[in-house]
Amino acid sequence: MSANYSFWKMAFDYKWVDAISLKGAVKTDINIFGEITANEYKQITGIDYVA
Repeated sequence: MSANYSFWKMAFDYKWVDAISLKGAVKTDINIFGEITANEYKQITGIDYVA
């Protein structure tokens, strides 16, 4: 689990971010500074990550 997983989980749970906005925090080849993995995105949102 990433260091920032708990923060992003809480942000999503409290509706500070939605699933679309949370995609900006996912680490990808293009977004190398992302803070969560695609698997963690799915754990948080229940939705498969699709770029």
